[in-house]
Amino acid sequence: MTTHHPIKPAWTCGGCAGEWPCQTRRRELRAEYDRAPVSLALYLAAQLVDAAQDLAHVPAGHLHHRFLGWTR
Repeated sequence: MTTHHPIKPAWTCGGCAGEWPCQTRRRELRAEYDRAPVSLALYLAAQLVDAAQDLAHVPAGHLHHRFLGWTR
């Protein structure tokens, strides 16, 4: 079980205090959704929508890159 969960409303990582999803959580998510990339994208898109409400001051492009850009 991971300790790298988001701490809201700042969306920092509970395991390493970096921006969530941190590098560790990204590796975990890639492994967890190894055969389901669309499901991973849908999960992260839902997280992005939630985070956008809390992080209204962060540019949308940055949030997109942070939550979805790395999944390619």
